[in-house]
Order: sequence, then C-alpha cells, then structure tokens
Amino acid sequence: MTKKIIPIINISSIVKNGFESPKSISTINKIEKACVNIGFFQVTGHGISQKNIKNVCNVGKRFFNSPEKNKIKLSPKKWNFKNKNVYRGYFPNDVNGKEGLDIGDLKVTKNYASNIKNQYIEYINLNKSIDKKSIKILSNYYDNIYDLCETLFKGIIKLYNKDIKISKKAFSRYKTLSTLRFNYYPNQSKPIEISKQDGVALGCETHVDSGIFTALYQDKKGGLQVQNRKNRKWYDVPFNKNALVVNTGRALEFLSKGKFKATNHRVLWNKKKRMSIPFFFEPSYDFRMNKSYLNSSKLNNKGMVYEKFLNLSLKKFIEYQR
Repeated sequence: MTKKIIPIINISSIVKNGFESPKSISTINKIEKACVNIGFFQVTGHGISQKNIKNVCNVGKRFFNSPEKNKIKLSPKKWNFKNKNVYRGYFPNDVNGKEGLDIGDLKVTKNYASNIKNQYIEYINLNKSIDKKSIKILSNYYDNIYDLCETLFKGIIKLYNKDIKISKKAFSRYKTLSTLRFNYYPNQSKPIEISKQDGVALGCETHVDSGIFTALYQDKKGGLQVQNRKNRKWYDVPFNKNALVVNTGRALEFLSKGKFKATNHRVLWNKKKRMSIPFFFEPSYDFRMNKSYLNSSKLNNKGMVYEKFLNLSLKKFIEYQR
C-alpha cells in the first residue's frame, strides 16, 4: 500500500546541539512516538552528506560488479575454507537470492581480534578485494552512521531521565557487534518466498531486526514495507534522498520492557538490480541484557550477555547458519 505512515523527523537539533534545548526535547518526543506507534521513522538533518552516501553506494556497486573470484576472497569460512572469519564477509547469491557484504568496525586490528577471542570480533583483510581509497570511505561511513545511531540511543536514554553517559556501559567501539551491510539483489529470477498472509512475492522474507536500531539507506527502487501492528496491513517505505530509514530492534524492545517494539518488515520482489545499505546498531558482545538498564535507578550486571541474545536472534537467517 502507498499510504504514508512512516513519519519524517528532522534530528538536526540533537545532532548539532545535544538534548537539552526545547527543540531537541521536542525531537526526542517525536522519536518516542514513532518508536511506540510504528517502530519505523525516517530521519533528515542527520549530518551525513549526500556525497558520503553516494561514495559508499559506489563502493558497493564496484564490489558486487567485480568477478566472483574477487568477492569470494572475503567470504566466511563456510564458503572459503582459507579464511578464518565465520560471521561477517561476503556471501554469494545462492544463499537467499541476494548477495551481501557484512563489515564490522574497521578500527579492529588483526592483533586485537586475535587476542580478544570472540567469534563476532573479526579482522577481515578488505585489501584482498577492495582498494584503499574505498576502504577509507567505508570506514568513514561506519564512523558516521555509528555516531548517528548512538545519538538516537542517547535520546532514548534521556526519555528515561537517565545520564546519557550510561550508553558507554552498553556500547564500546572495540567490542560492538554493530555491522554495516550491503544487500545486493542481482536480477532475482524468482521470489524467495510468497507471503502466506497476502500472497505477495518477496525478495526478502518477513522479519524483525536484532539490535537497538537499524539505520538504512535504500535506493530509488525501494521495495521495503513495514507492517502496521494494529491492522496487520503492509505499507511502503518511500524513498527520500535526504533521509535514512530507522527502525527499532529486539534489543531495544527488551531493554524498554516492550515499550518500543521491534516491527515486522519485508522487501518486495523486483526483477531489477537494486541495493540497500543497512547498519545494525548493536551493543558490545559482553553487555548484560538487563531491564534495569533503562528502567531502574540502579544498574546490575545480571542477565544474558548480548552475544548470546544475538545468537538466538540470528538462527532464522540462512546466511548466518554457519
């Protein structure tokens, strides 16, 4: 359906001036309303330039248009036994009808990843397949989109009248499981699934995301749909060249005691080539998932570590079945 239910929120006030001004408080309240009612919203005034986004898109296009032998150099061990990475990297389109490239924090060095001994903190040598200039573009974009998501999360913390510094207890750049992903749909000859609800052909199955927020760039071809929780109908998320699409994930739903629910979404089947670039903003692997984090004056260290929480969430996704 083309009815517009996804609000557009200009967040320039909190990006530039923090969280205390009347305009910033109004912005945070708009984010709260969107998270509660829909779980999706579009953000403008996010501070990431059109040039930066265009450069990142071009890096993705060049990579996916390169020979398969070049791309497979970055694949996890499941598809390239020479590699040590098991979580992120390149996955081919015979997995679920699309190609993908998952990238972690590029500040993580080989020695750091080796010493920390965690399955999700990986060093992937992108130089095997991607030129240095492009790697710098990816690293800059990761920094910018990470900072944006952290700003949005601090806005959520302010809603609970808590010190935004507690975000550091959940997020550490060198421990974060946050992932920058490129989804490339190369002329899908057939849908990967037919919706049991309404018979629509899908290019990506119905699902919710695992983390705190997902911040998405989608191209003009679009295809993303979100499900209204009340009437269960599906609505298009329109392309907006000045906006990024943000949605809530299961981790935020858990920490907010269900106030901010993760919302079902899907991608319609389209025979034409297209690409989307989501960023999954996820806590540190050792962060304790405890509902007191937002809801109590006292924090405790009980609860499931986020690494295990993520493991349980990823089981339904075929590309992560390692």
